[in-house]
Amino acid sequence: MKRRTFIETTLKGSALLATSSLWSCAAFGKQPEAAFIDRILPAPKGGGFRDDNYWIWGSSVVKGEDGKYHMFASRWSKDVGFGAWVTNSEVVRAVADTPVGPYVFQEVVLPVRGKEFFDGMCTHNPRIIKYKDKYLLYHFGTTYNFPQPNKENPKFSSENWNEAWMNKRIGLAISDSVFGPWERVDKPVIEPRPGHWDASITSNPAPAVDPKTGKILLMYKSSATSKPPLLLGVSMADSPRGEYKRLSEEPVFRFETPGKEHVDVEDPFIWWAGDKYEAVIKDRSGEICGEEGGGIHVWSKDGVKWHLYDQVKAYSRNILWDDGTTTHQNHFERPFVLIEDGKPTHLFAAVGSGPEAWKFENTWNMVIPLKH
Repeated sequence: MKRRTFIETTLKGSALLATSSLWSCAAFGKQPEAAFIDRILPAPKGGGFRDDNYWIWGSSVVKGEDGKYHMFASRWSKDVGFGAWVTNSEVVRAVADTPVGPYVFQEVVLPVRGKEFFDGMCTHNPRIIKYKDKYLLYHFGTTYNFPQPNKENPKFSSENWNEAWMNKRIGLAISDSVFGPWERVDKPVIEPRPGHWDASITSNPAPAVDPKTGKILLMYKSSATSKPPLLLGVSMADSPRGEYKRLSEEPVFRFETPGKEHVDVEDPFIWWAGDKYEAVIKDRSGEICGEEGGGIHVWSKDGVKWHLYDQVKAYSRNILWDDGTTTHQNHFERPFVLIEDGKPTHLFAAVGSGPEAWKFENTWNMVIPLKH
């Protein structure tokens, strides 16, 4: 089903329309800016961050006080399978002289710190932002009661995997310097709510600062259970330590319909574009932008009511490289946009090569320059 037909059909038939304004996100925004996907330039071969001994995932980049570009990323050893991201991931820092890279590993930033901490056994999905004179490193963390998988005992049960997944909570680490040290806040930034749409987890943080007010908008992922649809909510805080107050009792996006619970979005990245928020978000099913795993481009004045751009597709898994070759990436996840002087300059994503979905031989964080 084409995107417009899908949305129009859902707008006419969804019972949600009778009870909420959630589908305000389906209004097409007539904005004068060029389509996001038209800004995409050929990707440089050899750019980004990879390490053949580790699974690499989910980049977030900031220009440090040294003038270099610092990538905060997730990694976990290839001694355990890719699925051990939920048990073994740790947030690391890599550095490059330019946004393109290649980035060189520097240190583990958020290591294991004990099962008694909510993020004590795993840290993942970093999002780094500069807030006044501080660096804020949002992430999700988890803990669990079973032994961490390792080279000698790499396998763990589906029950253990679900335990680790259900314990995901958004955390925050704060530093005066991109080099640390990092103060890890001991309580989650935002907790699930039993009995609500966000009862299961809080994950995939997407922070953005309005420089006029200094307030932090934080989008997060959750769901009622561990099953689809995955849904996104928003909160706001006056300062990094919170309180992060929900701006809406309901999700800010809702694309699923009965029998199509898989039609959802995840992995948001938000930025303040001078007079509004913009975001790129992964379209899991492809029924919104027309490509499974492609991206959508949306905007909002208040962070709650989101609108699809008329040219909604933000990016594709089909990559044009600077040597003229093209590839279709197994996945294109956790989009991140580097913003400099208020303009998007580079798109980053976690990508992989392999025979089929979630069957990887290698994963890394790639970078794509943008016209600006």
